[in-house]
Amino acid sequence: MLIAAVVSVALLLSANRATNRARTRVGAIAVTTNATRPAATSSPPGSTARLFAPTSIWNSPIPSDAQIDPSSSALISALDADVSSELRSRIGPWIATTEASTPIYIVGSDQPTVRVKLDDPTLSWRVALQRAFEAVPIPSDARPAAGQDAVMTVWQPSTDKLWEFFEMRRDADGWHAEWGGAIQNVSRSPGYYTTSSWPGASAGWGATATSLPSAAGVITLADLRAGVIDHALAVALPAPRAGVYAWPAERSDGTGGLDTIPEGARLRLDPKLDLNSLNLPPFTRMISEAAQRYGIIVVNQTHEGISFSAEDPSHYGGNKLYYGAHGFFDGLTPLQLLARFPWSHLQVLKLQLSPAKP
Repeated sequence: MLIAAVVSVALLLSANRATNRARTRVGAIAVTTNATRPAATSSPPGSTARLFAPTSIWNSPIPSDAQIDPSSSALISALDADVSSELRSRIGPWIATTEASTPIYIVGSDQPTVRVKLDDPTLSWRVALQRAFEAVPIPSDARPAAGQDAVMTVWQPSTDKLWEFFEMRRDADGWHAEWGGAIQNVSRSPGYYTTSSWPGASAGWGATATSLPSAAGVITLADLRAGVIDHALAVALPAPRAGVYAWPAERSDGTGGLDTIPEGARLRLDPKLDLNSLNLPPFTRMISEAAQRYGIIVVNQTHEGISFSAEDPSHYGGNKLYYGAHGFFDGLTPLQLLARFPWSHLQVLKLQLSPAKP
């Protein structure tokens, strides 16, 4: 379905706000840009570092003969209808680059550490996470993503550790967070929280509604510089199914009906689909290739439009890295790019469902 070639700035801002409103409780692209990297802060656009183990759910290619869920056709039909409705209303599908995404700060071994105070840190189920937040290598000029969720990710490859924060803020007495998570031995992590993620960790850690790490599945600036996304994609849906979640999710805030896809579900583009025949825009081709090889995992609910996530570029001058004639979106809007994505060819892999706690 084609949409207008020109979308007003007001419409772009409105759609971005709509898609980013969710509250998550507990071929290469040629680009020219003058953006430069500030000293020892966020992830360098040319970095080839890869989060999680090669065998993790994010980095493992999906076998062509992977089992498809019996409900796949019905679920994708409903999703495709939702895509058409969003395009008519021009509220999505979208690619979040600010409020519903995360900055990813890759720091060196010499980065000084600071304490992040967890809200209500003495509650029994928060004590271990507070211990994990006692010494975090946060750059002095770091800032969380804009918006209510205020998510921020810090990754230190030299120690093989990652920290993520939900409702992160810097007050007069230092950094504070409502919730989050921490992972040691990131390079061997399965890509979701377990009791082995950190001493005292639980599966309920994490800055998304599913407990899946907020940086997992994000389209990074490094991906775009390389011209290939070599990992699965994270997606947030308007209203995932209520009452259940699918592995690898650990929890859910879904509010949708039985005809909706649950959080944690793994999707992929039909491996038999010939992407060469679709004449896709370069960015759309990149995400289609990733969706076909590594899949898509539902990580959050938006209450508005379908949304992928791209790395928050605030430390490199903001959204000009994505928008405009020389941006990664090649002068197109997220709506235009995702209108060309072959939604109807998605498949839902076999669901392993668990009941969600009230």
